[in-house]
This record gives sequence, C-alpha cells and structure tokens, in this order.
Amino acid sequence: MPKSGGARERGSERRAAPRFEFSGGTLALDFANTVDNRPVERRKDLLREYADLVAWGSQAGVVTQSEGRTLEAAGGRRRPEAARVLARATALREALYRCFSALAAGRQVDAADLSLVEGELRVAGAHARLVREGASFAWGWDAGPGDLDRMLWPVARDAAELLLSGRMPRLRECGADDCGWLFLDESKNQSRVWCNMRVCGNRAKARRHYRKRRASRRRQSS
Repeated sequence: MPKSGGARERGSERRAAPRFEFSGGTLALDFANTVDNRPVERRKDLLREYADLVAWGSQAGVVTQSEGRTLEAAGGRRRPEAARVLARATALREALYRCFSALAAGRQVDAADLSLVEGELRVAGAHARLVREGASFAWGWDAGPGDLDRMLWPVARDAAELLLSGRMPRLRECGADDCGWLFLDESKNQSRVWCNMRVCGNRAKARRHYRKRRASRRRQSS
C-alpha cells in the first residue's frame, strides 16, 4: 500500500526525499513503518539511501532541518560510513518490526531480534544526557556533526520505553492485506483496525462496495 515516495536519481538529477507518514503513535513504530506494501511482493523500502534516513529523522523531529543538512553533507563525504549506518538502520527497523508484529499477534519475540535492539540501545545510552528544560529536566543527546547514526538513538530508546510501558495491549497491525503497518490503538473502545483510515480504511470500504455490487449483478443475471 504506497503511502510515501520519491523519484530515483537520473544522471546528475537529485532524487526528491520521500515524504513519510507518522501514524504509528510512537517513534519506534513509525520507524518500523518505513516500508510500504510490506506483506506483498511489490513492497517498497523507503530508506533506500542515507539521505532518506536523514529525511525521516528531520520529518520525525529527531533532528532539526539544519542538523539534517549537516548530516546529509557529511554522509555524502563519508559514503562508506553512511552506508554502514544505513545498513544498521535497516537491521534495526526489521528487528523492531518483527518484535512488535509478534507482540501484536500474541507470539513470542525472537531472542536475536531483541538482542539487536538491545545493542542499539547500548549505543544510544552512551550518548544520552540529562538536559534542563525550563524548571524541569528531560533526556537529550550528546551528538556532534560527525555522528551519522544519531537518528537511531531516540528510536532505540523509544522502542525500549514502549516495551516497558503498559501500552502493549494497544499494539495493532493494520488489517489491510497489503499494508502491515504497526500502530497503537488509542481509540476509546480500542476498535481501530486500520493504520490510516483515509488510506487503508477507505480502500477496504471501496473493495467491500465493489464485491457487493458484483455479487448483486450476478444474482440479477442468474
């Protein structure tokens, strides 16, 4: 189910950054959802290059636009390192998806997936700092312009906080056959089925309407 996109580079033309959707209800789930059409053959990876990872971080609010431009420029200069960070990001994303998809279905989480998340959490923990925000304090990050992986730190921490929270009973996987996105059901009666009613929900309604019309025509012609 395509929700985001961007054209590939051709020659010297720069590919437009994808526009990401944030309907998961939490940062870790939104990161896991950076694949469109996950359950089907035409799945589309939205993190195809390091610049896409930076774009996601900027749109998610984990880096500022200025920081994003600095990171993208640094990634362009240090391509091998940027490629390794992208590989780590993809591995983390897939581990998160498998973990939370299993939990949404009431299955056991694979130990290897949990170990990978824990590894990224340890990396993030080395950069975590307490910062003052007015009269209170909050978590911040000790990050420099050379930290190409800084977008992964808040994702790993958010995943751990979600796993330790009491929100797991609200974890859902989209009911559309061609989606698979994860989300937290914050509806009052916890009856949400679709990750995005405007996309998956309306599409499902259209399919049901089409099937009813086709069945009605068959009955009339028989």
